Amino acid sequence: MAAAVAALLLLAAALAGGDDSDWVRLPSKCEVCKYVAVELKSAFEETGRTKEVIDTKYGFLDGKGSAVKYTQSDIRLIEVTENICKRLLDYNLHKERSGSNRFAKGMSETFETLHNLVHKGVKVVMDIPYELWNETSAEVADLKKQCDVLVEEYEDVIEDWYRHHQTEDLSQFLCADHVLKGKDTSCLAEKWTGKKGDLASVGEKKSKKKSRKKKKGEKEESEGTASLPASGESREESGIQEEVPLTHSPADEL
Repeated sequence: MAAAVAALLLLAAALAGGDDSDWVRLPSKCEVCKYVAVELKSAFEETGRTKEVIDTKYGFLDGKGSAVKYTQSDIRLIEVTENICKRLLDYNLHKERSGSNRFAKGMSETFETLHNLVHKGVKVVMDIPYELWNETSAEVADLKKQCDVLVEEYEDVIEDWYRHHQTEDLSQFLCADHVLKGKDTSCLAEKWTGKKGDLASVGEKKSKKKSRKKKKGEKEESEGTASLPASGESREESGIQEEVPLTHSPADEL
């Protein structure tokens, strides 16, 4: 019962507002550019790990042309920019957060709590049907729509950064110096530090953790059994600390 009351209070605080105009607050241009830049940086980082080489002789009758690295090719630029706005549909609206941090990947704290209540058999009555809880919100749909317009309008700027300015921060180059020049850029400095138990923060960092774990796994595999204690050697003598069960409080389970 206490959990149900806490969740309802959380929902009330998250959804608190004045009139209906506060219910849907479409993303600002600053928010749109911020997350376009975030996803562009992420996409270029992902596609920059390959060592693939493209043979540009293909299609030339005289056989002229030369091999070019995929990471420096027009194909990479086109593939990234054509699909960048679709990535924004992975975001959700987190009404319990302030500013531009309301847009983030992963389920919001509010809906995570409500889903847990439903799974425990608690009847939750909302204006939004349960079947639509995980649907794309109006704000995220507009985020993607504005992204399509922005990428097309500033295509030359993105290409200029790709070819000549990759050492510069993309958020600064694209947003502060071009899209938002002379306008409010305060949202670019807003950072979400996260907190214990925030599943959305976990979701945002999942891809980074996967790549780190992969590298760590490869390293451990190469080391083989060298790190294991010798036969007959105690765990204490080998310097390996025995596992201790983690303690947790009821609050961590909410």
